[in-house]
Amino acid sequence: MIWFGPSGNSEKFYEDGNKHSHQMPEWLKNMGLNAYEYQCNKGTNIKKETAEKIGIEAKKAGVRLSIHAPYYINLSSGEEIKRKNSVQYILNTCRVAKWMGADRVVIHPGSIGKFSREEAMMTALPVLAEAIKKADESGFSEITLCPEVLGKINNLGSLDEVITMCELDERMIPCIDFGHIYARTLGALNGTDDYNAIFDKIENSLGTERTRKLHIHFSRIEFTQAGERKHHTLQDTEYGPEFEDLARVLIERKIEPVVICESRGRMAEDAVILKEIYEKERNEK
Repeated sequence: MIWFGPSGNSEKFYEDGNKHSHQMPEWLKNMGLNAYEYQCNKGTNIKKETAEKIGIEAKKAGVRLSIHAPYYINLSSGEEIKRKNSVQYILNTCRVAKWMGADRVVIHPGSIGKFSREEAMMTALPVLAEAIKKADESGFSEITLCPEVLGKINNLGSLDEVITMCELDERMIPCIDFGHIYARTLGALNGTDDYNAIFDKIENSLGTERTRKLHIHFSRIEFTQAGERKHHTLQDTEYGPEFEDLARVLIERKIEPVVICESRGRMAEDAVILKEIYEKERNEK
């Protein structure tokens, strides 16, 4: 089974008269979607009662939940206190995920800063390992941590770096953001061969099972020489990448990921379009 849904709440959700995130699952179900990535990117200040209400409504609607952890996590910070805080932010997000019944937490690894890429990785890996250990000790072992491929070149979070992070624990699953890959490679993601090369690399390192269960982010994206600049909608066709190519590869390789759309302002509407593209490609096989 494959899951499609948005990251956060579309503008249309509020235009339709909705006010609260616990209304999202039913709204998404009515659109034909079955996934929702709740955003804790600015902090985990959601109340337990609210999280549980979202979880109840998601279960009723058959919507699979994931959560995006705070953006200010930095596993490779040169400051010990920031690294310790990053572990706590991950644990706080796992706590919200448990309240909500979400099974995945997406994590931004952080930035390179003044380190070399190698130094940043050597700093980040023990911090992530500590987060895994403490998550298990805190009763969150059933929640999957998903380090995300990031879009700016000076971010820690290339495809290779995310794969290395996931080698720390066999339960971890990469969050492959194809818009970010497109941006940090300056547009070098065109056609099924490029997508297949990415899946080959993941499968060779992490195995078939984890590759089949990937967490995917997708949107069109604008970039500069530094990588990611701005997310766009599927209607902004001057920007890439193209989902048709990815859909063909998902179908050919029998991959059943969670696909989260991150289009600016209309992530749910564009998630419907991604699903329609996928179903069209599948029906033509």
